[in-house]
Amino acid sequence: MQQRNLGRSGLAVSAVGLGCMSMSQSYGAPDDEESIRTVHRALDLGVTFFDTAAIYGEGHNETLVGRALGSRRKQIVVATKCGILPASGGGIDADGSPAEIMASCDASLRRLATDVIDLFYLHRVDPKTPIEESVGALAGLVRGGKVRFIGLSEAAPATIRRAQKVHPIAALQSEYSLWFRGPEQDVLPVCRELGIGFVPFSPLGRGFLSGSLKDTETLASNDMRRRLPRFQGENFERNLVLVQRLAAMAERKRCTPAQLALAWLLAKAEDIVPIPGTKRQKYVEENAAAADVELTTTEVSELEGMFPSNAVAGDRYNEQMARLIDTTT
Repeated sequence: MQQRNLGRSGLAVSAVGLGCMSMSQSYGAPDDEESIRTVHRALDLGVTFFDTAAIYGEGHNETLVGRALGSRRKQIVVATKCGILPASGGGIDADGSPAEIMASCDASLRRLATDVIDLFYLHRVDPKTPIEESVGALAGLVRGGKVRFIGLSEAAPATIRRAQKVHPIAALQSEYSLWFRGPEQDVLPVCRELGIGFVPFSPLGRGFLSGSLKDTETLASNDMRRRLPRFQGENFERNLVLVQRLAAMAERKRCTPAQLALAWLLAKAEDIVPIPGTKRQKYVEENAAAADVELTTTEVSELEGMFPSNAVAGDRYNEQMARLIDTTT
């Protein structure tokens, strides 16, 4: 698979990565053995960019990824994240304090069974801790040889600028897809200006853009999508119409709707590297093949006409999840 550089950092990764969260939480029951086979299949297909986090499965996901990569670890780029902890009353909270960042790094290194983290993100901006202190701690890990590159996730433009003054930011990870085009307004321009790569998570709209989800009744009872506004009631029905249009164009292109949605992201810019998540081999094969789908400028515009920013019905997060999104101005 073709390689891409994350901004001006010098960090090269496969054009399509693999998000590993669903292997441990949020989308039905985990299946460790199938997940390990999926990681191995991704490696065979040329995927070199694997994304996990300390909070995924409360450590389970990092352990699983470390186990799956095994002796092939040095061939690939491992990204993980710190800064989100289980909250005492349930749910999650942000903690970007230097002490938490350093402790989290050491724990991640142990779980991943590695001596260095290639890309270490602050998972969410902690309003209780100045971003300069959080990034200062991440920079210290780079100087100490425990981390190669650092990144941010779901950070606002003002926060990105402040962070960049402390230490170069290699990548920003945020949600971005035909389903959610918010970063186009101000986040992507700042990343381009500062030479920061952009890593879209949920590039398939949490599976909605694949066209395989016809109703939410088939979802597991603990599937997080049951709690998200875009998957509920009239919002779901209105959004299905958009996916049907995507599917019609995919049929003309002789690819799947998921491949078409990923190809749109890849066509937007060379510094964009989506990380579609899956725990199934068949889907990692489908997603990796999106790198071979070429779109003309006219086709890119056609897709954007199908998904104007105000077309998708419902918020992307519920209130509890939205409170962790950085809105610093």
